[in-house]
Amino acid sequence: MEINGVRIDDTYAEAFPIFVSRVIITAASKRWAYKAAMESTGFATSCIGCAAEAGIDYYMPPQETPDGRPGFAILICNPKKEKLKEQLIERIGECILTAPTTATFNGITDAPEKLPVKLHFFGDGYEHQVKVGDRSCWAIPIMEGEYITEEEYGVVKGVAGGNFFVMAENQMAALAGAEAAVDAIEHVRGAILSFPGGIVASGSKVGSKKYAKFMKASTNEAYCPTLKGKVPDSKVPDGVNGIYELVIDGVDAKAVATAMRDGIRAACTVPGVKVISAGNYGGKLGPHQFKLHEVLK
Repeated sequence: MEINGVRIDDTYAEAFPIFVSRVIITAASKRWAYKAAMESTGFATSCIGCAAEAGIDYYMPPQETPDGRPGFAILICNPKKEKLKEQLIERIGECILTAPTTATFNGITDAPEKLPVKLHFFGDGYEHQVKVGDRSCWAIPIMEGEYITEEEYGVVKGVAGGNFFVMAENQMAALAGAEAAVDAIEHVRGAILSFPGGIVASGSKVGSKKYAKFMKASTNEAYCPTLKGKVPDSKVPDGVNGIYELVIDGVDAKAVATAMRDGIRAACTVPGVKVISAGNYGGKLGPHQFKLHEVLK
């Protein structure tokens, strides 16, 4: 298969289940809602070394938010439900409650299960319950006024690790292709790119060949252009000198597949992009397989 002359490898991205919650962050301005969203999704690229995987899902104009103010929806993900609860408490309490003019609301209201996030204790007994529309919230007195928050957040079993590789004739062409993919995926609701700017420069493999005793993950040498000809299992195609990976988490398989489709198609419009491929471990990592040719149909 080819798109605009770009070869699409006949392979698949392997993904695994993860628990996901969505938090709606509102503020007096889009600027402050965005700053809180960025802060609360920091240090959350991969559960290999981070306590969660998180990212901004989408912007919410005032007419879409519970309190009629501009906001952003973020996704926070963790393989363990109890750990997700801890991350909700820590990220809302440390990164959003502390930000000017913010409020927080549950972003998955129809979830069959909700996680308790008891932040009202910060009010030291001065907190009180309020209604925002039909939502039961707490008002916590703080220096600027009151912080409004819901204390139950829906949790669903989502999908983590959907991915694809953008392979190009040089580093800058690969980066431009990856950036185009990020721009396209940002419009897909229910999917996030948790890595810096949505792009992975240092794709990894599970474990280590040389440092297996203490490394959970290490460089994916098969996809390193500078190691082509030096490792026996190189998967870097001829004419490719730059590769970036995009890793997608979503509330369900459909969101991940849609993000992959839109991202790949966008990357294939960039001059210098030669091949689109994906990473898997032969079905050993997770039960979800996103076959590139099927995703793009």
